[in-house]
Amino acid sequence: MAKEKDTGRKMIAQNKKARHDYHVLDTYECGLVLMGTEVKSLRMGRASLVDGFVQIDDHEAWLHNIHVPEYVQGTWTNHAAKRKRKLLLHRAEIDKLESKSQETGHTIVPLALYFKDGRVKVEIALAKGKKEFDKRQTLREKQDTRETNRAISAARRRQRSA
Repeated sequence: MAKEKDTGRKMIAQNKKARHDYHVLDTYECGLVLMGTEVKSLRMGRASLVDGFVQIDDHEAWLHNIHVPEYVQGTWTNHAAKRKRKLLLHRAEIDKLESKSQETGHTIVPLALYFKDGRVKVEIALAKGKKEFDKRQTLREKQDTRETNRAISAARRRQRSA
C-alpha cells in the first residue's frame, strides 16, 4: 500500500534577518534539487538560511550558503553541508529575476524553507538593500503600531469593565 503524502505547509526555517535588511519587492516559490540525505536532514527540522543568496549562472538559478547539516545516520552517501543547490523555476521567472538582479542594489535572497505537500520548497525574494536609517524607521513604525494596538485594547478592556 502506498504511503499517504503529507498535506499542507510545514515550516523548516525562516530568514527573519532578510526582511530586516532588505525591502522585499517580489516573492517566488520554487522547488529545490536535493539529495536523499538532505531531505532526511530537513525532515528533522534542521537548516539555516542566514547567509543564503541566489545567483543566476548560465540561465539557471542556484542557491548558495544554505546550511543543511549532514544526516546523522548517513554513510558515504552524505551530502556537503553548504553546497550550492539548483532552484526549479520557469524560464520566464529566471529571466525576470536575472534582469532585475543586475540593477544596482538589487539581490535575490531566500526567505523561507518549508515542506509543501511532501516536497521541499523555498520562498525567494527579489529585494533591495536597506540603508541604516531605513532599518531604524521600520523598527520605529513597528513599535508605534504595537503601542497603538496596546492602547486600543486597553481602552476596550476599560470600556467593557465600566
